[in-house]
Amino acid sequence: MNVKAVLVTVLFSSLLLVGGNTSAFGAQLETFLNPNSQTSPFEIKYQKTIFIEYEDGGELADALRGTEDTIAFKVGPENEGVQGLMNKINQKLSLDGSSAKVTDVNVDFSAHMTGRPLNTSIDFKIVLRGTLTDYIIVERQGSQQQALVDLGWRGLTVTGPVNIQGVDINHPISAVESLAPAVYSAVSGSEAEKLLSENLIDAQAIKDQPLSNWHFLFDPTGINVDAGTFGLDESISGFVVSAFTMGESSLREGRQVERVKEASFSADRTYVIRTVQSADNANLRVVGFAAIDSLDGVEILGVTPKPPEGYATTSTGEFPIFIIYGMAGLAAVGGGAFFVFSNRQLKKEGNQGQTGIDPSRLRGYQTSASSGGYQTNRGEAQLADGGDYAQHRSVYDEQPQQDTKPAESSRGSMPKGWKPE
Repeated sequence: MNVKAVLVTVLFSSLLLVGGNTSAFGAQLETFLNPNSQTSPFEIKYQKTIFIEYEDGGELADALRGTEDTIAFKVGPENEGVQGLMNKINQKLSLDGSSAKVTDVNVDFSAHMTGRPLNTSIDFKIVLRGTLTDYIIVERQGSQQQALVDLGWRGLTVTGPVNIQGVDINHPISAVESLAPAVYSAVSGSEAEKLLSENLIDAQAIKDQPLSNWHFLFDPTGINVDAGTFGLDESISGFVVSAFTMGESSLREGRQVERVKEASFSADRTYVIRTVQSADNANLRVVGFAAIDSLDGVEILGVTPKPPEGYATTSTGEFPIFIIYGMAGLAAVGGGAFFVFSNRQLKKEGNQGQTGIDPSRLRGYQTSASSGGYQTNRGEAQLADGGDYAQHRSVYDEQPQQDTKPAESSRGSMPKGWKPE
């Protein structure tokens, strides 16, 4: 096998393994924190897909094939169920040691069932949009003073039922009861029922990932002299904007893979339920330059309007330095391999000796002639001895072969224009 092809394949596979990113997310958090304001918006999505598999057929398979149904609704903070949801979230934040609270939450829920020949899928999606308050631990006192911002709230998780519009949105088993009653009855008391009763509103993995493992960048646009001429938002005028992101596979965060669980249940035959939930993802932006710190076991940010003098980085943990050293190491290895290969080729060619005509057997002859006061310098090389000229002569010296094919007719030809008298 070609060594180069193997190396390229290994390198490409490594990039897919380390740098790959999942296409959907179990929990996806988006927020823009402003330490100069008492409130900031947030949005978080929770997604999960459930597959009811019946490759071997069965009565349940016959009932589910070709079916399609949806439960969907949007409700605001005035809804009693949403108020209960906010209370449960705030209780969990308090237990996590965070002083932040969520208010004015709007809920967008959907569960879509699609029956196929070999399986039926139910796609769950919950979107919470609301306002975050009480996240400022210490306010900024002056233009250059540091504000302390609480980030212990980012694991927005709820345990227990959350009943809204007659559906427990936190447990998929509730929607299964409405969308597929036959499945709901069949899984009762089985391991599959426990699997369908796991919490859907769960972003604990976002909180458990230390901020030091998140990618960090900051945008200095707000502190540029001409920034105001481009319609810059007043909230970031005079400030840099820090950005923390998590969710992609990396050497710091580890390999991010789908969370897949399976359980079986019995009806007329054995069926399998499989849940798929992709890796969590978060994008957190903060007005100001944010430095990670800790207070009483809770991760916080120290935020100043501008970065320290001379500070420049693209990611936390000196990740760019690691990449630079890694690339330098790969270049050194590649260069060494190139020189070793070239040296072997030169030695191999050196052992073959002289090829072609020995220059000592050649003699130069002048072929140009003078014309007046001008003469060109032209010449050619010919064999000096009477060696085997036929071995070295040019193919252009060969005479073309004569066509010995006999004429098709034995008659002669008459002169042009001749006519019989």
